[in-house]
Amino acid sequence: MFDSNKHDLEKVSADSNDGRSPEKISSGEADVFYDETSDEKYGTTQRGLKSRHIQLIALGGCIGTGLFVGTGATLSTTGPAPLFMAFVIISGLVWVVMQTLAEMCAYIPTSGSSVPLYVKRYVEPSLAFAAGWNYWYAYAMLVASEISAAAVIIDYWSNPVPVAVWLTIVLATIIILNVFVVSWYGESEFWFASIKIIGILGLIVLGVVLFFGGGPNRDRLGFRYWQRPGAFIPYAAPGDTGKFLACWTALVKSGFAFILSPELIVLAAGETEAPRRNIPKAAKRFIYRLMVFYIVGTLVITVIVASNDDLLLQAVNNGEKNAGASPFVVGIKRAGIQTLDHIINGVILTSAWSAGNSFMFAGSRSLYSLALTGQAPKIFRTCNKHGVPYYCVAVTSLMACLVYLSVSSGSATVFQWFVNLTTISGYIAWIILLITYLRFRRALEYNGILHQRPYKTPGQPYVTYVALVFLIVLTLTNGFQVFFPGKFTVSSFLAAYITLPIVIVLYLGHKVWFRTPLFLRVHKIDVYSGKDEADRLEEIDVPPVAKNVMQKIWFWIA
Repeated sequence: MFDSNKHDLEKVSADSNDGRSPEKISSGEADVFYDETSDEKYGTTQRGLKSRHIQLIALGGCIGTGLFVGTGATLSTTGPAPLFMAFVIISGLVWVVMQTLAEMCAYIPTSGSSVPLYVKRYVEPSLAFAAGWNYWYAYAMLVASEISAAAVIIDYWSNPVPVAVWLTIVLATIIILNVFVVSWYGESEFWFASIKIIGILGLIVLGVVLFFGGGPNRDRLGFRYWQRPGAFIPYAAPGDTGKFLACWTALVKSGFAFILSPELIVLAAGETEAPRRNIPKAAKRFIYRLMVFYIVGTLVITVIVASNDDLLLQAVNNGEKNAGASPFVVGIKRAGIQTLDHIINGVILTSAWSAGNSFMFAGSRSLYSLALTGQAPKIFRTCNKHGVPYYCVAVTSLMACLVYLSVSSGSATVFQWFVNLTTISGYIAWIILLITYLRFRRALEYNGILHQRPYKTPGQPYVTYVALVFLIVLTLTNGFQVFFPGKFTVSSFLAAYITLPIVIVLYLGHKVWFRTPLFLRVHKIDVYSGKDEADRLEEIDVPPVAKNVMQKIWFWIA
């Protein structure tokens, strides 16, 4: 049922990396890596995503309840300064992750592109196996978390419909958008992301207005809440130690708002037209998303609501995850603005729905990529006539049905379970990704073709080393709170660290069973297979030419 493909990988490695140019590699050698992806029996994905789809997915695809709602709990626990600093730091880490992904993806944007595919090619198969299943599990859990959040958001309007009905409606809609034509997913994400972007920009403008006293109560806020009750809430210890622990707690908690979002661009690469033009373009735009939506958005939160606000504390203490716990809504209520809380609730609902939609796409394509590399059953390679791997969508949907735990345990509680489990999975995934990039870069240097990268990012490889060390420390200390006296609980410890032994078992089990090497030697890493096709697509690509000012603006955006 599963294929290790170890011998195929060794075959291509033995001959294809001795410094020869791609033209000097025989077709038989060049096809070894791709023979797993070209079987006509199963079909293949299609390039149905347009430039505007990719750009909007990059800008707003995974902005969900982590930003709109999760920031409330962090603010009330640590204060405004740690929350803001955490989002700045995590944004820097995510920017590095996005740039390394874009470099590898633009070099060879293959069908079924994914991080595990690159891990197998540039590092070794066992780590790819563990990374691939970790990605799929994390994405499936993220689908469930966003659906759970969406159900509670709808319940904000105190409707009489049972929660199970809303869960079913949201899940069914996501499945429909993902199971038929990839352009349906792209089109839905284009409009979902547009709503989110408009909503966030509107909230930022509102924050500026309230900052200068333009609200109905004419109260000029400024940075009042940074002074009273204060910029820091010491965590678990008094004084400077408590302030430092508050900052670290904010880092750990804030990761969920970003987790696994850069990978969406890579997963869409194999289904994107003109990938060498659109993938770098999306990666360059990514910094604007981080700066405007996450960093400026978080700064607005710290301006419009106090960390000890009764409404915020009540919502957080009650475990609410809907807009009642959103610091944006609390700030709007304090400013005396009527009905806007319901509008923001609608924006948060579309954000949760959109993020669930994106994670369903990512989860199904992760499983599809595992099947392409022989690390999942071959049946998951099957695509319909529209190029959608529908078995992958079906299995990911079944996993997402864990969201129905919300019916008995409560949506807020289940949402927090998913948050804890997926955050640590995301950190582990990024560590593996950065290791893969360093091996990719080393292989290009060995073959003397580092300069042939279609997309180059500044500060490499040094920024990758810094991000890698930081992520390792963050992962190991992810659950540091449970080690304080009186804080340890089995459930908290498992939520913080259970993914680590699971990934290790997957990695060691595959390595022992298939006897794979610790690392592929650099001279055996294949950096040529598939490059000819990517070069050909780049040569025939004709970028659109703007005929007027409006088209220039539109082409810059999308």
